[in-house]
Amino acid sequence: MSQLQKNTVKAENQLSENEFVTFECADEMGCKVLFLGNSITRHGVKEEIGWFYDHGMAASEKEKDYVHILMKKIRDMDPSASFCICQAAEWERNYQDGASTYRFYESARKFSADIIIMRLIENCPYHGLDTQIFKKSLTDFLDHLNVSGKARIILTTGFWKHPGDEAVRMLAKERMLPLAELGDLGEKAEMKALGLFAHKGVANHPGDLGMATIAERIFEQLQSID
Repeated sequence: MSQLQKNTVKAENQLSENEFVTFECADEMGCKVLFLGNSITRHGVKEEIGWFYDHGMAASEKEKDYVHILMKKIRDMDPSASFCICQAAEWERNYQDGASTYRFYESARKFSADIIIMRLIENCPYHGLDTQIFKKSLTDFLDHLNVSGKARIILTTGFWKHPGDEAVRMLAKERMLPLAELGDLGEKAEMKALGLFAHKGVANHPGDLGMATIAERIFEQLQSID
């Protein structure tokens, strides 16, 4: 079993339908940053699997997930920055017809981000993934969210190595986009929340060290953009 397949947290119902998109500091006038992700970015409360929080799984607290670590780093540079968190597990599950899910993310599109950080792939099927369809669908999704066409986009590979990672690398190369490689992290026990949660799927998500390392690698790429 691959490390990815140990993620047994189902993609369905990670957040209720009207909560796919949330905002922090939305009334500020500085740089607008969109986080596009899945349970590692944000997972709502799901008591039946022992997850009682509403932030990136499986950080010990909200401030220690990669999103909020990056928010702090960005606000240190731009105190008036604003943020949108877009939980797109529904798109991952339906990547072959990704446009059918766009209605869930309309408010993220209207946010008109200056920077889009794409941190998803894990809920796309491990077996039978059509790389070309996935690449095109991801490209279309990013273009849909990039209303102005001017947003700077940062890509990442999966926390758990995924067959679709190569498609992400191809997209990064074709569009000359910054790419944070993360797949080695999911191979390391110390990067996970093992022993902290009874549910094995939850425990295989990044713990505090994993989240901090994800944030560090994305921030390195963020600093490289104009």
